[in-house]
Amino acid sequence: MKEYATDKIRNIAMVSHSGAGKTILADAFLFEKDVINRMGSVTEGNTVSDFDEEEQRRELSLSTSIIPIEHKDHKINLLDTPGYSDFIGEVLSALRVVEGALVIVDAVAGAEVGTETAWNICDELKLPRLVLINRMKRETANYEQALTSVQNLTDTRLIKVQLPWGEKENYQGLVDLVKMKAYPAGGGAAVEIPEELAEAAQEAHSELVEAAAESDDVLMEKYFESGELSPEEISTGLKNVVKQGLFIPVFVADSQTKTGISQLLDAFIDLIPSPAESAPEKAEGPGGEIELTASDTGPLAAYVWKTMADPFVGKITFFKVKSGILASDTRVWNANKEEEERLANLSVMRGKEQINVPNMHAGDIGVALKLSETVTGDTLSDKGNAIKVAVGEFPSALHRVAVTPKTQADASKMGQTLTRICDEDMTLSWFNEPSTRQTILQGMGGQHIDVVIRKAEGKFQVGLDIEPPRVPYKETITKKGDAQHRHKKQSGGSGQFGEVFLRIEPLPDDDFEFVNEVVGGSVSQNYMTAIEKGIKSVMQTGVVAGFPVHNVRAAVYDGKEHPVDSKPVAFEIAGREAFKKAIMTAGPVLLEPIMNVRITVPEDNMGDVLGDLNTRRARVQGMDTDRGRSVVNAHVPLAELLSYTTELRSMTGGRGVFTMEEDHYERVPTHLQADIVAAKEKVEEEE
Repeated sequence: MKEYATDKIRNIAMVSHSGAGKTILADAFLFEKDVINRMGSVTEGNTVSDFDEEEQRRELSLSTSIIPIEHKDHKINLLDTPGYSDFIGEVLSALRVVEGALVIVDAVAGAEVGTETAWNICDELKLPRLVLINRMKRETANYEQALTSVQNLTDTRLIKVQLPWGEKENYQGLVDLVKMKAYPAGGGAAVEIPEELAEAAQEAHSELVEAAAESDDVLMEKYFESGELSPEEISTGLKNVVKQGLFIPVFVADSQTKTGISQLLDAFIDLIPSPAESAPEKAEGPGGEIELTASDTGPLAAYVWKTMADPFVGKITFFKVKSGILASDTRVWNANKEEEERLANLSVMRGKEQINVPNMHAGDIGVALKLSETVTGDTLSDKGNAIKVAVGEFPSALHRVAVTPKTQADASKMGQTLTRICDEDMTLSWFNEPSTRQTILQGMGGQHIDVVIRKAEGKFQVGLDIEPPRVPYKETITKKGDAQHRHKKQSGGSGQFGEVFLRIEPLPDDDFEFVNEVVGGSVSQNYMTAIEKGIKSVMQTGVVAGFPVHNVRAAVYDGKEHPVDSKPVAFEIAGREAFKKAIMTAGPVLLEPIMNVRITVPEDNMGDVLGDLNTRRARVQGMDTDRGRSVVNAHVPLAELLSYTTELRSMTGGRGVFTMEEDHYERVPTHLQADIVAAKEKVEEEE
């Protein structure tokens, strides 16, 4: 593949709901350009985009694939993104490195949840976009209904650039409203518009010309004078329209009949801005904030938007050259890690195929192999001019599971494997929860987590089991307590002796305080450290239900020691047991984490969501609206939210989303505390 200058590059993300036909459309583009000699099938697992074994097994795109296409002396980098909501992080990453999006809508299903999600992200990023009504030959396909479903997503007017020539089993091709010609299914030569479509085509053509003229005063003046524009002028006007977001062009295609494929490739070149035409991007330079322009003459800045582990070639790092020129066999500076990396070979990916290239110009998208320190979100630049591109925000992971290694060998590699996988995906994270002594893996949903577990086993040979996570409760006390314990052990030779009198009381503002109130030397100061150590060991493991103890003041006020048998270990044991006894006299209670939850749902689902929250011991803090959607802010116990991701999707048809963060801890209701304690005792009996 030859080198392409910035103005000859187009970066476009294909986004849609799952199953709208993105992956097959990518194959259709490649077939159109004779890159492949046979289109693949998702069910047969032989498409160019879905090359991963897990994708083929699920018949579902799980990550973004790059499909570079050479067309009319231009390079079009098509990014085929997943449509399933669990993999929204892949969609976000892709949309942040393109200058335009192709929103694909199934002619049968219309705009669905994934369409709406992708559309909203494009709005936030102010991305130019085209709409494609796809798969027109399917039974029950309905162009107008699909078009209306998309129009319902936006206040921006959709403008038809093509019309379908029939639909369902009568689909015969499309009508191009710019050239005013009809193109038969199967890729035949252009013909005159059929008589039955002539009137509708002329009406739609007039609307198209008027929309194109609105973008430019010169075009508007000509349109007023002659009432018409040439095809070239229409394309020029449409490009301005798309860039300014005044209108959104709508196209028609059907991969099965090879219809609309070449016209779409032309539209990518004619209507989507090149990186050189995009707005400058803010970044952090050595002297503060700078603006990066996609230019070969600018400072080097290559943003890493995706990484992928390959069992055969190692780590693959995907980047976009935001500024400057990147060359093979050079050294670059990772500004985030402050480490030097060597780029042995630069490549362009086409699915899983690697195509080596000597240089990559500003605006282009490529990959480098086996970078040791670089992860998703890093920026590669020159050491003398370190630049960091902002990563952007990703949704918080809301679905949690506890992971455990299957074998001892897996245990030694589990942490490293989880870190490597999470480095690839900004919506994945893991941490060790000390209060429950569990390793918690967080993702966007059950399928997301399942893919991680399978990847750990398939690519890293680490077996992991998952289970529902335990809630990180805390134990504390509500009143003063007092206890004494004598530890005495005599088994021949030197014995052990230590006696501790302990008083505890609630400590609201601090976590723990240890005080020596012994008067008269009944217990030497030398043993206080051991007593405190014993108390802290109990605080870590808990007394009531096995959770850490917090907010306690412990005072040793008396005790006894033996001149021969007293040892630090004896007082450690005495302090531990005295603390356990004292806790049980001090009104012990459990505290549970209360989350601050923000739930955004369509207005029609508001009643169901509020009703459901009432069953979750929630306290609604307020309600609002955000871009036509209802928002609920509530305090909800974490214990009631462990499966909320799945349940909210079910209630709202997948359109509800929520965020949560820990707000505070509150006392667990008495009847629920009894259940938690009973569950802990049952586990101990079984063990």
